[in-house]
Amino acid sequence: MSDALVIIPTYNEKENIEAIIRAVFNQKKAFHILIVDDNSPDGTATIVEELMSEFPNYLFIEKRKGKNGLGTAYIHGFKWALARKYEYIIEMDADFSHNPKDLIRLYKACNSGEGDVSVGSRYVNNQVNVVNWDIKRLLLSYFASRYVRFVTNIPVFDTTAGFVCWKSKVLETINLDKIKFVGYAFQIEMKFKAWKHKFKIKEVSVVFTDRDLGASKMSGNIVSEALFGVIKMRLKGLPK
Repeated sequence: MSDALVIIPTYNEKENIEAIIRAVFNQKKAFHILIVDDNSPDGTATIVEELMSEFPNYLFIEKRKGKNGLGTAYIHGFKWALARKYEYIIEMDADFSHNPKDLIRLYKACNSGEGDVSVGSRYVNNQVNVVNWDIKRLLLSYFASRYVRFVTNIPVFDTTAGFVCWKSKVLETINLDKIKFVGYAFQIEMKFKAWKHKFKIKEVSVVFTDRDLGASKMSGNIVSEALFGVIKMRLKGLPK
């Protein structure tokens, strides 16, 4: 039984899913994987189910009926993980933008006591570690994180990062049913609530590489939610 679960939400990731699963299982640390698939029409879930016979009791899948947003997929996965008593729960993309080799670094940052939450950060101390992004997207992401720091005062450089390790006690403390946002703002809201609950957040410098295969899920609605949602979140403070 592993003490760490990697949650990978998927929607149309058939080009990447087998490779990312094998890459996670090739790490020196034994991780379990939960795929949360939002009814991918390209057959992503079928590929996962075929691999489950090769990795019994290590690879799991939860299939949802529709495409309901990244935040709800992670919350579904968080609840699944907490019910099964995993101590460390890690968010990770399916498209290799997050390097599987960094999983152990995130795990150790929490396991050693440096943080209750460890964030795979592209912008530690305002240094930019991003590969293959066009300048428009890079500036949008970078200044979005600076904007969040300004509005909320949270001491995290990469507030929109989606490569995150959580100790179970953090997720048990945060009221997951009260999380409001589903896109980039979901990542911000989770970190903001962890910080407001006095948990330690440790940023671990990583290199983010844009996907080679498949299509990005970025949209204007996701960006708008992040920009305007932060102000609402700051004004309302921390829900009980």
